[in-house]
Amino acid sequence: MKVAVFGTKKYDSDSFDGIDPKSHGIEFKYLDVKLDVNTSLLSAGYDAVCIFVNDVCDKEVLSQLKEHGVKFIALRCAGYNNVDLSAAQELGLKVVHVPAYSPESVAEFAVGMIMTVVRKYHKAYLRVREGNFLLDGLLGFNLKDKTVGIVGTGRIGLLTGRILAKGFGCNVIAYDTYPNPEAGDYGISYVDTLEDLLVRADIISLHCPLTEGTRYMLNDKTLSKTKKGAILINTSRGALIDTHALIRALKTGHLGAVGLDVYEKEASYFFADSSSKIIHDDNFARLLSFYNVFVSGHQAFLTHEALKGIAETTIKNLQELEQEEKCANEVKQK
Repeated sequence: MKVAVFGTKKYDSDSFDGIDPKSHGIEFKYLDVKLDVNTSLLSAGYDAVCIFVNDVCDKEVLSQLKEHGVKFIALRCAGYNNVDLSAAQELGLKVVHVPAYSPESVAEFAVGMIMTVVRKYHKAYLRVREGNFLLDGLLGFNLKDKTVGIVGTGRIGLLTGRILAKGFGCNVIAYDTYPNPEAGDYGISYVDTLEDLLVRADIISLHCPLTEGTRYMLNDKTLSKTKKGAILINTSRGALIDTHALIRALKTGHLGAVGLDVYEKEASYFFADSSSKIIHDDNFARLLSFYNVFVSGHQAFLTHEALKGIAETTIKNLQELEQEEKCANEVKQK
């Protein structure tokens, strides 16, 4: 099987090559460019394309892939909101993803992001490097006995809750339309509605997929329900939050601090060096200007263990598709 891997970074190719794909009957072609309507021609002659979170796989791109002979779409991530599943089914293209790849990587990063914005590690680091050892402006608070709201209790949400409940002594509550019966073992208790969580939580951490039902789940109305001074963390998908509403909540001082590893229009900037370029997205530039907003470039997944898991599962998915076996990780329009 020949596979065109779009948006490849060195850590991607290293992780795939470390498993020796050719010994599994797979030949990868690593491409730096992202998949979109202008680059889909590069898929000609390949059986499958392997894509990541910011590649574009809408109906137009899928139609082009079909014309070029592509049969399979392999996502090297859990989310698949960037793929038009309905169009893929109409075109007879099978789509697979990696539902779990070291969920500890994202859970631990989310907790680290909480600690960063609460205890202001990032500000202290920059201050000390300049020889400034004043503590003014670095006041934080203890996590013990604080109420943390976990939105979405898949593997990552459960693990994040467990670290906070059993490691820090937090009161962890959660909201999910499909409650997990094992949540209690992780020290997590459910509330009935998202509003119940928002009004009670001192810290809110998002861990749910992006769907039409969850898009902009945090907006002017829902953000107004949160406690004044609440901390908001998002390591899931950027469009779970309405950026305009987030900026308004920050400008009024309603939110205490925000940690973002994702942004709804990140595709134009993330996974690339823009240090010598102008950021034309005014909303993104505004977010970066707030003293109490910490942004990282979608790196929560980036651990050795996670990359190895992604590579192994992706190769297994492709093998099962090639052998016309039923793939447990195939995703379809519901």
